[in-house]
Amino acid sequence: MSEDLNSPDAAKPKTSFGFAPVGEDAKQGLVNEVFAKVARSYDLMNDLMSGGLHRLWKSDLVSWLAPPKGAVPYALLDVAGGTGDVALRVLEASGPRSSAVICDISAEMIAVGRARAASEGERLSFVRGNAEALPFAKASFDAYTVAFGMRNLTCLEVALAEAFRVLKPGGRFLCLEFSSVEVPLLDTLYDAYSFNAIPVLGGLVAGDSASYQYLVESIRRFPDQKSFTRLIENAGFERVRYRNLTGGIAALHSAWRL
Repeated sequence: MSEDLNSPDAAKPKTSFGFAPVGEDAKQGLVNEVFAKVARSYDLMNDLMSGGLHRLWKSDLVSWLAPPKGAVPYALLDVAGGTGDVALRVLEASGPRSSAVICDISAEMIAVGRARAASEGERLSFVRGNAEALPFAKASFDAYTVAFGMRNLTCLEVALAEAFRVLKPGGRFLCLEFSSVEVPLLDTLYDAYSFNAIPVLGGLVAGDSASYQYLVESIRRFPDQKSFTRLIENAGFERVRYRNLTGGIAALHSAWRL
């Protein structure tokens, strides 16, 4: 069926929701529906989908971030980190005066994170907010992390500009995201596994194969390592680098707000 070029929706800016073209004003609501459905099984599904590799990748993120261990004030913003997996790791690896704010647009993901992090007290707080319009003042944080959340955003350029804005001069940006496999044969095996097995796992464990079909498709829509590097540089960051993890199934991007 062809689109009616005279309809009001035809003139609206388009983006992608997985492989489906959607209006930019519609994507966030669709993504919110996905995470409302998968929140309770999110961490378990990460273990099952990656065979536990996501734990190693997040450890790599914290190691590369290298938060200070001494009595130095250190403020982390973890974006789209609702269940607390990354923020809790950073707090464990850093000193007693470190603190973390988790900012996530999904109330359901935040609810899971609050229950998980109840013992952290004042060092960890949760704020519901959009990565493309962060509810924080300029130069508020020493570090900004985002793990597997960047590809769900509507406009990467806007989100990266917001990351730059809220970081202090000398602040660090670190993004862990699924990326483009750069090892021959592994890319074929990975495609076959992700498109055939992951939606089935989602149906069995979370009772929702459609959400995991979207998540698999969203990975293929995300810019490859070099393209995302250029977007980070265009946002004003310097010393931009990336490291492939497991042959490029995931990648860590590091940058500095100097």
